[in-house]
Amino acid sequence: MERVSVLLIDDHRVVRQGLRDFLESQDDIEIVGEAASGEEGVKLAQERLPDVVLMDMVLPGIDGVEATRRIKAVCPSTRIIVLTSFADDDKVFPAIKAGAISYLLKDVQPEELARAIRAAQRNEAVLHPEVAAKLMQEFSTPRTTDDSVEQLTERELDVLRQIAHGKSNKEIADTLIISEKTVKTHVSNILSKLHLADRTQAAIYALRQRLVPMD
Repeated sequence: MERVSVLLIDDHRVVRQGLRDFLESQDDIEIVGEAASGEEGVKLAQERLPDVVLMDMVLPGIDGVEATRRIKAVCPSTRIIVLTSFADDDKVFPAIKAGAISYLLKDVQPEELARAIRAAQRNEAVLHPEVAAKLMQEFSTPRTTDDSVEQLTERELDVLRQIAHGKSNKEIADTLIISEKTVKTHVSNILSKLHLADRTQAAIYALRQRLVPMD
């Protein structure tokens, strides 16, 4: 069984202990460290290269958004899940832009959190319903930028639409009848051409450009 390594970043010791107690009861999840500040979290992430980081937004020193940005810069393969008490626009949008793959509130059920961690390991996003609604509202109107969808090839557009439907690389490969390696290449090209950080931003972009239905 492949274990998912997780780093906890939260300034409340009781919260960290509660998360550790539950997550360590999962056979496929391993806690590899805890940090009580953004700076400490970035340092530990660089040292231990966790698969997933659970990130609080309000931290002493640098906040969760900046810590997310720094971790993604030094550990690009690490997936960051925001786990916070706040669904405010001034926290949600910057966190996603900084590279967080998922955004959950601390009222999440323990099993849902475990599923989100496993999903993050598969590079799949999970958003709290309130957060998802905010993102859909924010990105419901197409925008005009230099990062035009016209830069994409027809096949890259096909892949982008599949990403917006939440499909994994393997599922996209099966749907489009191409190799998984080819899908990875297309995904990399899409992110590069559109100046996007990850699949979550790519899915949001596709929705905003109305490349897929909003329902």
